Amino acid sequence: MPRYTVHVRDEWLTVPCRDPSYTIQWLGLEALKRYTKNKPDNGGIKSLKDVCFIARRCQGQGLLDADDTIEDVLEDNDFVEVVIDGDTMSPDFIPSQPGISHLTTTYREPESYLVLDGNSLTSTDLVNLGKGLYKIKLTQEAKSKVMQSRDLLDTIVKENRVVYGITTGFGKFARTVIPVSKLKELQENLLRSHSAGVGSPLSPERTRMLLALRINVLAKGHSGISLETLHAMIEAFNASCLSFVPEKGTVGASGDLAPLSHLALGLMGEGKMWSPKSGWADAKYVLEAHGLKPISLKPKEGLALINGTQMITSLGAEAVERAQAIARQADIVAALTLEVLKGTTKAFDSDIHVLRPHPGQTEVALRFRSLLDSDHHPSEIAESHRFCDRVQDAYTMRCCPQVHGVVIDTINFVKNIINTEINSATDNPMVFSERGETISGGNFHGEYPAKALDYLAIGVHELASISERRIERLCNPSLSELPAFLVNEGGLNSGFMIAHCTAASLVSENKVLCHPSSVDSLSTSAATEDHVSMGGWAARKALRVVEHVEQVLSIELLAACQGIEFLRPLRTTTPLEKVYDLVRTVVKPWIKDRFMSPDIEAAHRLLLDQKVWDVASPYIDKYHMEHIPESRPISPTAFSLESPTSPRKRIRLE
Repeated sequence: MPRYTVHVRDEWLTVPCRDPSYTIQWLGLEALKRYTKNKPDNGGIKSLKDVCFIARRCQGQGLLDADDTIEDVLEDNDFVEVVIDGDTMSPDFIPSQPGISHLTTTYREPESYLVLDGNSLTSTDLVNLGKGLYKIKLTQEAKSKVMQSRDLLDTIVKENRVVYGITTGFGKFARTVIPVSKLKELQENLLRSHSAGVGSPLSPERTRMLLALRINVLAKGHSGISLETLHAMIEAFNASCLSFVPEKGTVGASGDLAPLSHLALGLMGEGKMWSPKSGWADAKYVLEAHGLKPISLKPKEGLALINGTQMITSLGAEAVERAQAIARQADIVAALTLEVLKGTTKAFDSDIHVLRPHPGQTEVALRFRSLLDSDHHPSEIAESHRFCDRVQDAYTMRCCPQVHGVVIDTINFVKNIINTEINSATDNPMVFSERGETISGGNFHGEYPAKALDYLAIGVHELASISERRIERLCNPSLSELPAFLVNEGGLNSGFMIAHCTAASLVSENKVLCHPSSVDSLSTSAATEDHVSMGGWAARKALRVVEHVEQVLSIELLAACQGIEFLRPLRTTTPLEKVYDLVRTVVKPWIKDRFMSPDIEAAHRLLLDQKVWDVASPYIDKYHMEHIPESRPISPTAFSLESPTSPRKRIRLE
């Protein structure tokens, strides 16, 4: 028999439906009947006949017509919100946010699996898990390690040994021994009390990344989690049942306690959860709607679920992946600007860069050579000013290899740290089943990813800083020889005047955001945790800096393409014409003033989806293959932005 979960004011009600041809009006009245039945004063409702209400699906908040049949507009186990006329939406109901998450009504359950072993996950894999591209399985070896470490903990409890976090309190209460009869309550209380975060919830994608990363760390077999609990976490992940995790509240040691507690609380059936089917609802109902049961904690399991750097690291993985994507596309955007400003290619001569052989610098110079005027790709624009008297260009064009290059090297450095952290055991105490003991340590301290992500923000910001100056040169007629603000009939039209202001404002914000959070520390937990990393803020602001960089480069991309309009009928090189054509599929030339924000967002989406890279990279790759012997042997990391460490055992896809 189909059933539906209906939210009325402060309660969730399960309403079975014998006949799906009944209407939404019937479902709403049936839910209200059950609601008033449970209230001594009928919930203030005198007569159901006089009640007016609206009904909407929790997911997407789509209004439901009272006369529609249930079978036409709802699926079995759907979640519905009934709002009585005169009421406002219950404060307990958190509407989903269409447009922010890709895991909404368009979500399709993936068929492929990533097989985790605790040692092979990469930042790229983690971001793809966040996007909902894969489900998760464990290797048999990981299962065996998990069971062995759990067996040791069960032995410790059976023998009444005093071990931190297993048979004692936490932090300041580490010397307080807890009776065996209260060990389950100890772990549950830990999660409830530590679920003290504030702020907006992480997006579904970021919560999936957080949950996937915690699963991967537990799969290493040094946390003492039971295989039963770990499987319950995997089932919740595979169903996209995602806890409400506030983005603020971690100091990054002892791990990301608050956000990871919220993550685990939902798995216990408490607090709020989100799924593509339900939107936000009480966790117990979301789990039940997907045929899942709340986890029941065994000794040490609460601590195993929350001790670690997974909030910092999962957000850091997204930041470094997006930084990598925008860094390589920044070279393409800058090359297009150089063409429009009639710059010279001499500064990218390979012999110059052999003399200062930083891998990133070498790579950026090669990209510029592959995109700009050459025997491979002649440019009519370049030919038009070949014999001009300009000797050299401004630094914002001439020094791109040196400025963009260090960003690439920074990303490599940070990515190495993030990928190491992704596959690190960050619990306390650590469980060593082969030694038959647990050892307290400090792997939960978030200083490594915190410092790295502060460095990432500082590094990648420079792409926006130098891009904003190129936008100024494009818009300033005294520097560009183009119409002021890249528009005809200046005065009547303002063109890119305020788009440049937007870029300037974002760069200014970044200058503040680049102040490193990891230089700060505040003692917590009665001076037990007397030095912390502040890595949660490092990760969040790194993501914001990367987003600002993307937006500034979106504006430069639009401005450069607009500049091309004033140089027609001359054409640029083949790869840059491909980039221009791509932009023109989503943004028309600027003939007169119009609403500009959608154009910026459309260009931003091209960069986010890496479409600018996709159209230009075949030309870059071909040039690279033909010209790599032209100078010194180059480090493999110069051309792949991959971690410079030795290759990891690759994760299996099924």
